[in-house]
Amino acid sequence: MENLRRLRTNTDFRNLDDPADKSFEPHPTDYPVTELEYPNTGASERFILVVPKDKDHYNPIMCLENTLHTIIEYYLTPAQRALFGTLPSNNLVDDDCPVPPPLIPHISTSEFTETSSPPSVISSASSPASSLLSESSSASSVSSATSLSSLSSLSSVSSLSSLASLSSLSALASHASQPSPSHPPSVNYLRLFQRAINKQDGPLFLKVMDAINALLRLLKYPPLPLDPFAPAPPNNLCAAVATWPRIPEKVLTRIVDETYQRAVGPHVAELKRYSAFSSEVYGELMPSFVAQIIATTGLGSDSLFVDLGSGVGNVVLQASLQTGCQSFGVEIMPDPAKIARSQLEQCKMRCRMWGVSMGEVELEEGDMLKSKRVDELVPKADVVLVNNKVFLESLNEAIRPKFLDLKEGAVVVSLKPFVSSQRLTGRNLDDISAIFQVTERPYYPGSVSWGNGSGSYFLHRVDREGYADRKAEFESSRNGSSRGTRSRR
Repeated sequence: MENLRRLRTNTDFRNLDDPADKSFEPHPTDYPVTELEYPNTGASERFILVVPKDKDHYNPIMCLENTLHTIIEYYLTPAQRALFGTLPSNNLVDDDCPVPPPLIPHISTSEFTETSSPPSVISSASSPASSLLSESSSASSVSSATSLSSLSSLSSVSSLSSLASLSSLSALASHASQPSPSHPPSVNYLRLFQRAINKQDGPLFLKVMDAINALLRLLKYPPLPLDPFAPAPPNNLCAAVATWPRIPEKVLTRIVDETYQRAVGPHVAELKRYSAFSSEVYGELMPSFVAQIIATTGLGSDSLFVDLGSGVGNVVLQASLQTGCQSFGVEIMPDPAKIARSQLEQCKMRCRMWGVSMGEVELEEGDMLKSKRVDELVPKADVVLVNNKVFLESLNEAIRPKFLDLKEGAVVVSLKPFVSSQRLTGRNLDDISAIFQVTERPYYPGSVSWGNGSGSYFLHRVDREGYADRKAEFESSRNGSSRGTRSRR
């Protein structure tokens, strides 16, 4: 709520039929809101219907739009998606309306309700509502479920919740269209959703959201059988998660974005306090870059990931969410470390809302050079990240002895190399970093928070066997050269 008071906003909706209606105007306490059902049982969230004056701030309506799009695309079968209408490829846009410009989310003004009670739905197992939710239903039969002719059949579901759903769906009956004489009239809720946004039609938007939530609830809470001893039907939305070989990129992105918007966004100003040209400058790796690092290093569910200088925890959270790995992060600066703890709790809650799991995450506030936990975990780590782009050389030098304890094959990822040269010489023969095989990789514009340009990052793989071979070869060559010099004398 405090974030809303600080946020400069504009109204995004109005009542087109009643110019005197002020209910959609921004207000410090009595603000316009709508709700969205999330996939997991009992999970929903309220979104404030305002837009920021600063386009770089969090836009609740755009967040709602992206989340709804992702739920429908990845949590529903094709037959279930047909209930909602047409799902466009580029966000939820009306074909005859311009696409709203993307905004960078920062400040959260939404509210979460995770403990809302699921509705009690009791009906015959062969009721029309039950058949709507069947996986075996054809796309055509399911899409007709929202047609005018089938709305009346839903009334056989004897529960207040389902009657409320029927009322929400019936409220939009006037927007039904009939594509051909052989098809019953139906409502394209997603098309109406975008039309309401682009026309700033507040009453229509609320009606569409009521209808969409009604359909989502019917999928989340299928009708219970009359037999009280029969097993309850599963939540159809959460059932989709079990079919994924891995978390879809768009679902991952939504969870990461939602978490950041709510836990980090309100505190961005606090993160700008730190002195430039020091090792305590705050900077983030963006999610796309983190995903690239995860893929390149081969992090998996049985891996241990360590982030030395973890900031607000973005990378450790994404690593554990994307792969299921165990992650550990240590951060010396108090403000980022505090925000990281908040972000971890927010991410756990978001995972519950979306019905997904993540690997274990451990965060520590303290000095990485003095941390006993760092000393315990580095020898077990598969991947160690050091975002050392702005680290002083003295800190980079102090970190290097930690790498002596790394296991064979472990990878250190950094923004500046810890190895000055791959070629062995008499000067670096016994250097700590000689155990690394180093590869330079590019990153592209939009990969880091501190600039729009591209750059390089470095992969250091521990290769003690290779180092031993190179050292033996170098010493053999040096000894041979020395004998040749003596013989010429």
